[in-house]
Amino acid sequence: MSEAHPLPTIPATPFTEAERAAVYRAIYERRDMRHFAGGQVADDVLLRLLRAAHHAPSVGFMQPWRFIRVKSLDLRKQIHALVEEERVRTAHAMGEREEDFMKLKVQGVLDAAEVLVVAMPPGREAHIFGRRTLPEMDIASTACAIQNLWLAARAEGLGMGWVSIFDPLQLAKLLQMPDGAHPLGVLCLGPVDAYYAAPMLQQEKWACRAPLEDMLMDDVWDTTRVVPNNAAATATKGKTGT
Repeated sequence: MSEAHPLPTIPATPFTEAERAAVYRAIYERRDMRHFAGGQVADDVLLRLLRAAHHAPSVGFMQPWRFIRVKSLDLRKQIHALVEEERVRTAHAMGEREEDFMKLKVQGVLDAAEVLVVAMPPGREAHIFGRRTLPEMDIASTACAIQNLWLAARAEGLGMGWVSIFDPLQLAKLLQMPDGAHPLGVLCLGPVDAYYAAPMLQQEKWACRAPLEDMLMDDVWDTTRVVPNNAAATATKGKTGT
């Protein structure tokens, strides 16, 4: 910001206690939903959600997100089939957890009121600001847009699930995306009867949330503070026998 030409500002005042509580409530009650109650999402509500997503931060202000609203039932069925194909392949790659994985509900494409495909357009390599050494920051930026939409959906009393089990090349072809475009997620959105009291994968004993203190380090990497992948899940599985 130039002192000669200061930019407009807004006051740096904290939220009220009630406003702050609402923000944290949305964060802690957000769930990756797989069970939907049909119904509809009003157009004005959907537009509010998409505006929230569009106000996400992005590296170099590149705004790499694009949203495809899938209105065709036939397209939905084809997306559902792509997910099911990859679900089987993923299960085979799970080894001893294949049977447990196949019991999980991994999508709500045919059940949700709305299906949105979030994709990144071609030409992202032209954005060098913030990406010269970390080109994956376009993916990180798009994930921020998805998170914004997720939190806004919770505030609206809607459920949302992020499905990433699909072949991106096949999905891009199905939706007639140009060369270089990359789908990052299929979002299932709509009314739900209730939210999971805890993340579904935790309730299903697939994994547990690791303690925050095991994720915090000072100055340098501390191997004694890191939980090995799936350690919590393995411990839980051993205790419950599931």
